[in-house]
Amino acid sequence: MKKRLGLLCLWAAIALPSRAQTPRLHDYNTLAWFTYSGDYAVAAKWKLHAEYQLRRINWVGTPQQHLLRGSVIRTLSKRVEVSAGYAHLITYRYGEYPTVADRPEPSNRIYEDISLSDQLGRLRLTHRIRLEQRWLSTRADDGRGPVNDWAFQNRIRYQLSGQFPLQGPTLDDGEWYLNAFDEIFINFGRNVGDNVFNQNRLSGGLGYQFTDKAKLELNYLNQIMQHEIPDPVSNRPVFEYNNGFRLNVLYDLDFTKNQ
Repeated sequence: MKKRLGLLCLWAAIALPSRAQTPRLHDYNTLAWFTYSGDYAVAAKWKLHAEYQLRRINWVGTPQQHLLRGSVIRTLSKRVEVSAGYAHLITYRYGEYPTVADRPEPSNRIYEDISLSDQLGRLRLTHRIRLEQRWLSTRADDGRGPVNDWAFQNRIRYQLSGQFPLQGPTLDDGEWYLNAFDEIFINFGRNVGDNVFNQNRLSGGLGYQFTDKAKLELNYLNQIMQHEIPDPVSNRPVFEYNNGFRLNVLYDLDFTKNQ
């Protein structure tokens, strides 16, 4: 645990912008994120993962992003899983200092991750480290034309999540539970400038388990995010401070029962 805390402190130190003397521009938004996530067992130690996220700001008034993700998961033991996959993201113009002009901008990424689960009494903890290789698009004609270039960036993410049953020592069907996570995103590599710190997400709330394969969660979500490039007018770094809710539907399927 001391090593983990030390690692988080190190990342927090890295997250401080290299130009601390330059005043930041602040952009505040309200979030409404709707997500679906499912794992589909296809063999004894293999699963397919599918995920879709509809992200809105100004509560549900303005589109923020669409995210579609798919991956292959390999179970190594009861505690350890590894996976690799692809995600497609579309970002819309929003906020006081938008990074997108008139037309939405797509991005593509492939990723690899490893998850480690621990059971501490009634509390279930999961650590996840994810590496992402991202291709970020730019459009011609000041954002109004077609995509004419792709910028490559590497990013690493660390997430610590927890689940705590409220009606007994274990989480069973028809019971409520608490859930929470914190995830930090760090850019790295030669194509990264001052925005080493990319973002942090903190979320927590209440969940209900219908069955061991069907859950519903409603969480508070806090997101702090640094823009990839400074504001073009003032050349000052832009930080978003976004708060709202996240409604998460989890529904798994087991295709091995028919084999």
